[in-house]
Amino acid sequence: MHPMLNIAVKAARRAGNIINRASRNLDIVAVKEKAAADFVTEVDHEAEEAVIRTLREAYPDHSILAEESGASGQSDYQWIVDPLDGTTNFLHGFPQYAVAIALRHRGVVTQAVIYDPTRNDLYTATRGRGAYLNDQRMRVSKRAQLKSSLIGTGFPFRNLDHLDVYVAVLREMMRGAAGVRRAGSAALDLAWVAAGRLDGFWEFGLSPWDMAAGGLLITEAGGLVSDLAGENRYLETGNIVAGNPRIFVELLKALAPHLTPVLKRG
Repeated sequence: MHPMLNIAVKAARRAGNIINRASRNLDIVAVKEKAAADFVTEVDHEAEEAVIRTLREAYPDHSILAEESGASGQSDYQWIVDPLDGTTNFLHGFPQYAVAIALRHRGVVTQAVIYDPTRNDLYTATRGRGAYLNDQRMRVSKRAQLKSSLIGTGFPFRNLDHLDVYVAVLREMMRGAAGVRRAGSAALDLAWVAAGRLDGFWEFGLSPWDMAAGGLLITEAGGLVSDLAGENRYLETGNIVAGNPRIFVELLKALAPHLTPVLKRG
């Protein structure tokens, strides 16, 4: 395992331990509402602090972009951290959430970890070295048609400006795919695309920490990832399409007729 990936795994497991302990006493977890339907807990903060402390111990000169504490430091190396992706699920005891950590070097994501503490599933990737689930090589699915595919998505909740577009796309997917799933953790959904559990995924309005690790997992597992225009700008636009190569193309085609110019540009 690459030394930097090893540190990221150590950080993710420390955060996962904090999350698992807190999950046994959800009634006493302190919660704040950052925005409508967007929650943060003391667990998010504690898990993020554990991740950052672990990364800083090993790489004190690296910069960090984290969901709760924002950006800090200046470096060619930047760690992108979501300490608890799926906070609403966590608060309800719905076991679909994860820790996501990625390392970006000069704008290119080179290391990725997504850790599912409820299942003890560890998804890892180093650029050029493949993607793994619990040390077993991962590959995206081989399904060739949308009509036989299981597609993941996320419902808009922060910004509803493009809700009509989303509903139109959802209608298209419900008619064209074998099934559509919204589990509530984009990071874990992307890991599941890499593992072949989902054949594709799309969502609007995400943040870099939701996508950075999962994007590398998918490409290293043989899949494709882009923004809505089919370009490699999803970390900038916040809009993502992903899947095995054939389903990725079908998703882009299905999305295209419904996209406004603003959405397509990001």
